[in-house]
Amino acid sequence: MNGEAQASSLDTVKLAAALLLLGGAIVAFYWFEDKSLLLRVLGLLATAGVSIAIASQTRVGRSIWGFLADTRTEVRKVVWPTRAETVQTTLAVMFLVVLTGFILWLLDMFLFWAIRLLTGQGG
Repeated sequence: MNGEAQASSLDTVKLAAALLLLGGAIVAFYWFEDKSLLLRVLGLLATAGVSIAIASQTRVGRSIWGFLADTRTEVRKVVWPTRAETVQTTLAVMFLVVLTGFILWLLDMFLFWAIRLLTGQGG
């Protein structure tokens, strides 16, 4: 139990260090605005990489890394539609959108006619 508490507190320290490092990099990015943008971006990306490396050494970081690996595996299992299926589905959706628009336009015209008739504004 003492080992778990030590690991938990060490994880907290690692996460805090990663966040402080990343925060410091963001502050430095804007602090040195007179320097080259390329150098500032490269510095920010390098510091972000180090922060991620530190954070990935914690229990939470390993959990997130595992989740991302599982997500990648699941995406590879997806069966993507063929070009013909995509075109057919797109055409069906477009047809239904136009049909629905036409039906709503007819409903609008009918209601407009009925209101004008009921209010006595019609000719």
